[in-house]
Amino acid sequence: MGKRLQDNVNSQYIASANRLRPKNARQRIVAYVESYDDVFFWRSVLQDFETEKFFFEVMLPSRTTLGKGKRTVLMNRLGKGLGQYMIACVDADYDWLLQGCTEVSKYICDNPYVMHTYVYAIENYQCYASSLHSTCVMSTLNDRPLIDFEKFFTDYSLIIWPLFVWNIWAYRYGRYKEFSLSNFCDIVSFHDINPRNVEPTLDKVRKRVNKCIGWLQRTFPEGHKTYPQVKMDLQRMGIVPETTYLYMHGHTLFENVVMTLLTPVCNILRREREREINELAIHETQKQNELSSYRHSQMPVDIMLRKNTGFKSSPQYQLLKEDIKRLMAEVGLEK
Repeated sequence: MGKRLQDNVNSQYIASANRLRPKNARQRIVAYVESYDDVFFWRSVLQDFETEKFFFEVMLPSRTTLGKGKRTVLMNRLGKGLGQYMIACVDADYDWLLQGCTEVSKYICDNPYVMHTYVYAIENYQCYASSLHSTCVMSTLNDRPLIDFEKFFTDYSLIIWPLFVWNIWAYRYGRYKEFSLSNFCDIVSFHDINPRNVEPTLDKVRKRVNKCIGWLQRTFPEGHKTYPQVKMDLQRMGIVPETTYLYMHGHTLFENVVMTLLTPVCNILRREREREINELAIHETQKQNELSSYRHSQMPVDIMLRKNTGFKSSPQYQLLKEDIKRLMAEVGLEK
């Protein structure tokens, strides 16, 4: 597509192109996403809404450059052309939580043609606690529950919640240079854990969190009055302490929390399965064949996480579904 035509593509253009299609052909709605990693996630979301009347085409913002990211999707000519037949699908990041405090936040909160995750990023959905056991099963082919993931992430969330509120406070009140998202992530990350005894790791995180909160209270005494308001605002939006992990930085959650936990869990489950094969094999040849077959059938847990769609039962995902349903009703293409 030539540059001039590319610059003029908008929702009306796609609607006109749809009218040129055969009468019984499905209508096309273009969904622009931020990066390659987002394509599969948004395809798995949007395909649930497709009917015999319409389909979604998920693509990056430009076919002529390698430009990616939220600003590329929203804050250029493309963003001005959004409408019923051309939507943007982005990570909420902190923008939804900031409720219009920045230009991007206001755009995401106010534009009905921007679908956002309602959690920080797609990684947070991929790490949805109640789906993690199934992820381990897909990776190891061992269904034994080694750890209660929902309890762990509830406990972890309750620990980091007060510091998370402070981080949102820092962004709402322009103090993020003193207490940035990166600072928050460093404090709540951990790099080793014993799945059979998680308390020592949680205690270390708790001590770091409490130490930082003490520093914040001394450094920003004005927070004594404004912190409670930020806390109430978040809770009014449906953010509860027990699920704080869904709203923290997605890459940090994926790499420095969930993968740190799932890697030793899966290692234990694999060793259990291999020990079972060793004990049950009648002779050496059978043992080697079974071990080879088992190892060939395994998949890396990080790949299984990225393909995880167990988040669709989450309350946060229901909010995203309602947004898509409203769009379909507006277009007149709802199921």
